[in-house]
Amino acid sequence: MTDDANAPWLIVGLGNPGPEYAANRHNIGFMVVDLLAERMRGSFKRAQKAQAQVVEGRMGPPGPENRRVILVKPMSYMNLSGGPVTALRDFYKVPTAHVVAVHDELDIDYATLRLKLGGGDNGHNGLKSMTKAMTAEYHRVRCGIGRPPGRMQVADFVLKDFSSTERKELDWFVDRAADSVECLVAEGLERAQSAYNS
Repeated sequence: MTDDANAPWLIVGLGNPGPEYAANRHNIGFMVVDLLAERMRGSFKRAQKAQAQVVEGRMGPPGPENRRVILVKPMSYMNLSGGPVTALRDFYKVPTAHVVAVHDELDIDYATLRLKLGGGDNGHNGLKSMTKAMTAEYHRVRCGIGRPPGRMQVADFVLKDFSSTERKELDWFVDRAADSVECLVAEGLERAQSAYNS
């Protein structure tokens, strides 16, 4: 697999399938790729080669920055995301450095973004599964959700819907995260970090 500048990008929104999880904090990755699909005027279809839903299309301005992308929502549940992602990476011949995981991040304040390449999983089961399946050298768009209040367990916190206060900013946050993915794909990590890391 060549790390070719013209190779396609795989944009993976991490989340859990099913309506009961749709508005959970853990599903912000799904929310971001849903918005990207809307911008690309695409609708998710069942992947032939993996337990996932995909949209294929182009991202970025017309010209040399315009990239072929595959948006992915694994349908395997969060802790098994690595299997479908690796199958699609191989099927579409995507270099690992062109894989982007969009996910919730506990150690960043709510509505804050951080983009990076590689690194640990910080206890995130989706990242853990992806890293185990294909190494850690993929991009991450880390969407801050903050820490649980009081003594609430992390597992309970991430599987709860955003609070009414958080929901006031949620559309803006998801929109900004989608912008950061487009910037990363078209202009590279450094440019995206300087524009969106806060």
